[in-house]
Amino acid sequence: MTELASASKRPRPEFRNINALSDLPTYRLPPAGWVSILHRISGAIMFILMPFIIWMFDTSISSEISFAKFTSVFNVGVGFVPGWFFKLIALAIIWAYLHHFIAGMRHVWMDVNHAVSKEFGRSSAIVTLSLGTVLTLVLAAKLFGLY
Repeated sequence: MTELASASKRPRPEFRNINALSDLPTYRLPPAGWVSILHRISGAIMFILMPFIIWMFDTSISSEISFAKFTSVFNVGVGFVPGWFFKLIALAIIWAYLHHFIAGMRHVWMDVNHAVSKEFGRSSAIVTLSLGTVLTLVLAAKLFGLY
């Protein structure tokens, strides 16, 4: 009976509602949280830009003339939209695919090896973010003609 009495005297944790305007800007999301949110965003980007992806694939392989039109869209543009804008859209697709693929492989690795720990989650999230960023920058340099 004394154990129950002493257990009831411990202070209980206090829960409160958050104020989105004051609490959220100061909250620091861990790297695994960033990877999770960006994984969802990259999936949404790929889904939303699917018509552009299909257009690029179809135009690039249909014929030599359509491939010439395809390359002119990226070099010169169409109408009032400049070519660099289409390159930015293609770069968004490249980033979305790379991040989504790398984050997906991270999840598969964690599932297969039962590697669910705070340390592995943090380190693998940092690797995912940095690898996706580096690969995107390399492909961006190629897309914009730096090499």
